Amino acid sequence: MTPTSSTDPIRKTLATALLVFPCVFGLVFILHFRHFSDFLKFRTHYVPRSPESVVAALIAHHNDWPLLHDPHMIGYLALPVFPLCAFALYLLGCRARPLASAVGMMITITGSIYMGGVFGMWTAFCRGLGLVDPSHLAGATATFAAMTAPQGAFLVTTTLAKLTMIGLAVQALTLLGTKVAPLWSTVCIVAGCLLFLIFWDLDNWMLIASVLMLIGFLPLRKSLLLQSDEAPPGTA
Repeated sequence: MTPTSSTDPIRKTLATALLVFPCVFGLVFILHFRHFSDFLKFRTHYVPRSPESVVAALIAHHNDWPLLHDPHMIGYLALPVFPLCAFALYLLGCRARPLASAVGMMITITGSIYMGGVFGMWTAFCRGLGLVDPSHLAGATATFAAMTAPQGAFLVTTTLAKLTMIGLAVQALTLLGTKVAPLWSTVCIVAGCLLFLIFWDLDNWMLIASVLMLIGFLPLRKSLLLQSDEAPPGTA
């Protein structure tokens, strides 16, 4: 009799990643709120703060908080959980839909590479500006405005990062009609991914999306741990 995979350390790691991803990124979004009232300010599109106020605040604070307290750095360091989540969902879906599961996994992993560029850029911007002398405020503001304008390489990187959520949604859809995932689980994950894509950069919407994905991942984590180790049909 083939033993269940609940004792497999690899599957345990992948199952843990399904919980770590939405929890850590939920924390990243929470850290962007100065007050609870900020969470209640729902918008339909992203309205960036003026470069003048952002740069002035960063220079004034002069990096007076530890690097690991920066939400962008927390998100940056947590990025390895994306490929782990992608592989976890692949293991759950490959028996029913091997090709679609593989394609979805590759989309997710590809997007996670560009997501690293997004978090890396913002971490570098914020920490770098914290070292600027106040006498160079005007030049720093102009530079920041040019580097974060939605065009060129910045736009390409942020757009390609969205492949992460597209891939996760595709992977969730491959689980439709299977025994490893109830319908409500797939709906929660896809809904969370859609919220990410529609309300990109709006922290309150993305926090809700993270909660939805956490709810959707819970039964998948259990299925992953209980799934037998036998090879998928047709691969022997």
